[in-house]
Amino acid sequence: MVQTRSRIQLITWLVISMQVLVLQALTNPGDYGVLESLKEEWENVPPSWRGTDPCGDPWEGIECNNSRVVTIKLSSMNLKGQLSGDIEALSELQILDLSYNKGLTGSLPQSIGSLKSLSILILVGCGFNGLIPDTVGSLSQLVFLSLNVNNFIGPIPASIGNLSKLYWLDLADNRLSGPLPVSHGSTPGLDMLVHTKHFHLGGNLLSGEIPAQLFSSNMTLKHLLLERNQLTGKIPPTLGLVKTLEVVRLDRNSLDGSIPSTLNNLTRTSELFLSNNEFTGPLPDLAGMSALNYLDMSNNTFSSADFPLWFSTLQSLTTLVMENTQLQGEIPATLFNLFQLQTVILRGNKINGTLDIASNYGSQLKLIDLQNNYIDSFTERPGYRFQIILMHNPVCQEGGSENYCGNPQENFGYSTPQDNCFRTQCSSDQIPSPTCKCAYPYTGDLLFRAPSFSDLRNTSIYVSLQQSMISSFRRHQVLVDSFSLSNPKKNSDDYLVLRLQVFPFGQDHFNRTGITTIGFELSNQTFKPPPNFGPFFFIGESYNYFEVGSRGSHKSIAKEIIIGAAAGGVILLILSLIIGVYACQKKRATETARKSDPFATWDSNKNNSAVPQLKGVKSFSYEELKKYTKNFSEINYIGSGGYGKVYRGTLPDGQLVAIKRAEQGSKQGAHEFKTEIEILSRFHHKNVVSLLGFCFKQREQMLIYEYIPNGSLKESLSGKSGTKLDWKRRLRIALGAARGLQYLHDHVDPPIIHRDIKSNNILLDERLNAKVADFGLSKSMIEPEKGYVSTQVKGTMGYMDPEYYTSQQLTEKSDVYSFGVVLLELITARSPIVKGKYIVKELKQAIDKSKDMYNIDGFVDPNIPSSMTPISFRKFVDLALRCVEEAGVHRPTMCEVVKEIENIMEIDGMNTNAESGSTSASCEGTSIACDHPYSEESLVRYSGGTNS
Repeated sequence: MVQTRSRIQLITWLVISMQVLVLQALTNPGDYGVLESLKEEWENVPPSWRGTDPCGDPWEGIECNNSRVVTIKLSSMNLKGQLSGDIEALSELQILDLSYNKGLTGSLPQSIGSLKSLSILILVGCGFNGLIPDTVGSLSQLVFLSLNVNNFIGPIPASIGNLSKLYWLDLADNRLSGPLPVSHGSTPGLDMLVHTKHFHLGGNLLSGEIPAQLFSSNMTLKHLLLERNQLTGKIPPTLGLVKTLEVVRLDRNSLDGSIPSTLNNLTRTSELFLSNNEFTGPLPDLAGMSALNYLDMSNNTFSSADFPLWFSTLQSLTTLVMENTQLQGEIPATLFNLFQLQTVILRGNKINGTLDIASNYGSQLKLIDLQNNYIDSFTERPGYRFQIILMHNPVCQEGGSENYCGNPQENFGYSTPQDNCFRTQCSSDQIPSPTCKCAYPYTGDLLFRAPSFSDLRNTSIYVSLQQSMISSFRRHQVLVDSFSLSNPKKNSDDYLVLRLQVFPFGQDHFNRTGITTIGFELSNQTFKPPPNFGPFFFIGESYNYFEVGSRGSHKSIAKEIIIGAAAGGVILLILSLIIGVYACQKKRATETARKSDPFATWDSNKNNSAVPQLKGVKSFSYEELKKYTKNFSEINYIGSGGYGKVYRGTLPDGQLVAIKRAEQGSKQGAHEFKTEIEILSRFHHKNVVSLLGFCFKQREQMLIYEYIPNGSLKESLSGKSGTKLDWKRRLRIALGAARGLQYLHDHVDPPIIHRDIKSNNILLDERLNAKVADFGLSKSMIEPEKGYVSTQVKGTMGYMDPEYYTSQQLTEKSDVYSFGVVLLELITARSPIVKGKYIVKELKQAIDKSKDMYNIDGFVDPNIPSSMTPISFRKFVDLALRCVEEAGVHRPTMCEVVKEIENIMEIDGMNTNAESGSTSASCEGTSIACDHPYSEESLVRYSGGTNS
């Protein structure tokens, strides 16, 4: 009772202290004066902008630190007015985001250069005009500068070259004019921005030549976007020095001359747009740009030339657009064999002869458009399902009734489908969400400036984008119900435009804080789309559905004191009641928890009712999972394995999950299923797939995992997923998978041996981070000091440790062996066993370490040589061979594997963000008389996969 009395006295003291604090404003007077000036200048400020203490009694959109204003975020507020020059007094301001307020007009004040702490300045989609002030170059802490989609005029300030910390520069879609500024003497220029990753300068009136001085080998530029300007002259050969470039857009200018051969040095560039210029001379040979996904050189006046054979060598190519480029001759059939090829547009050329698709063609091919050429015959393979357009060719002039002689199909329409939920009738101004809730969504357009794909009919790309948005918003704790994507189309600049609707969670409208948080997530590029979508920007619309009076009017200080005192009395009364009923509530809660526990009564007939020790894992009913998968429909079926079928499901909050449903013959007993869930619930690592829940009802056994949108490493290496993996991405995947496996060996207690490591069980999320998955064969090392687990041999042929196979003693080094085979897959993109030949044996026999590529050039996946260094390649091969040593004692631990991959990445200048971990003990197994798993007899017996 004494303890209870002390708690009441403490709370009473806190209530009185809080009442006293109301009398003391927390906001710096100078900062408050600036905000008052902005309030007077602007229309439609949030209704919470009242009172004298923006920090202590928070004004929406304002964040403070120790009485100083550090953040102003007011996107999509329908603000109108100008930006007051008084803003210079906010000396501690770090973030200023006023995006998507078209009513903000006038010029930026020169005084903005006084904001010495400013690191983020975002004014996307406003109505600002006039010159960009030179004083912007004084913002020495600036990292992010985004002024796109305004009405700025005049030159790009040369002073921007002083911003040594700048990462993002976006001045696109204004009316900027004049040349691209470069440094000379004491005058700065854009060439000084060697650490800037993004130059987004398209959609302006920039003129003159592209200065050769702009580019150097010191630059780390990833995106060079200069499309739709008035640039003239030649492409400077120095552009080839910037080997970090991934996207280059120089289209829709007046550039001329020949295209320099130095572009072949851009081996990381995946999108190259050179269309709609005045280029002349021979068609360039760009075979060295092996990473190209998207190539468009249309509407230039190249010299007439036979169809280039080097197109067929671009193994990553998804899109080839060469309209009106003087191409002639026959198209080699090998072009259509490119596995990732989706679209070929060659309209208005001089292509003749036969169009031959009778041989093999890529499974992703969707369109061949050859209108206005001289093709006189067509050899087809029956049953092709892609679109061919041969209008205005001789082959269509006689008869011409074939499908390929008709008009092109109309554009594809898409909209995020609704879940299998109960649809209600919404009022006229509300919109049903994908979860069938009527609401007022936050709406705008997502514009992707250089996507690497062109097949807009592939709905999986929108699912991937939606899932990445859900993951990003959840990761940054932005609470939304769901997203809807619709109306995909290409605009006149070849941008992919998608309509986005974001729906509120738990109510039918957003508050102002919700809108500004979402706006900043998109304008600041906090949200990162999947890599194949490329650079993007968002244009949000003003949100007009805030709850009227959501904050109410601010009262006088005296009234607040009275209310505070009354609240204090209420709190004391409530505390007394709580103390009186606490014991009763506790007893009732205990009983409720027991009744709701899904394990409390399961399998009680066998005296097996102990509740498993679960960590963050939820029990789902069969009815819930049936609803989330739309009755386990075929459209949600995503694969199968020895355990059963896997379905994609959508939870009520919009999260996608993967649901593994056991088939009758593979079901475990209750005890074994409970044990497996207990093991899986202990895994909490970014490189291990998380178990979210389970179902053990109505004779069902189901496991619910986080959904990984980019499928398995196996699918990416084979090209089935359409994901391009260069050398650095493969290193990152290897490191992620190694860290996940090391976590199982070194940081789970007791340690876990996966027992089925293979490329099919390494999944890639929306950012291509690797996650180890599928623990159906995993074993706990219950006695770590013993060093092994005696168990029946199970696993997948090609990956299985020969020592484990012969001794039936499973060790952590068995996983190391399997991982070594995965490393060889990353090098070769081949399955471990092909036509009876085992890749480990083949490579060991071919190795010659006196040569740069160890004499295994013929085994190496052609997608990676141009993006790797010989020294990192050799070290990677050495590591893989150490992992697949016959004797486990000679293999490294997973901790040593992780450290070696980190060292290899550092050689290539990559950031590893290394995690520490202890090494796991090696162990020796005893041999027994048994066939070697990769003898010729075993290959025949085990061909086909998993021995379950």
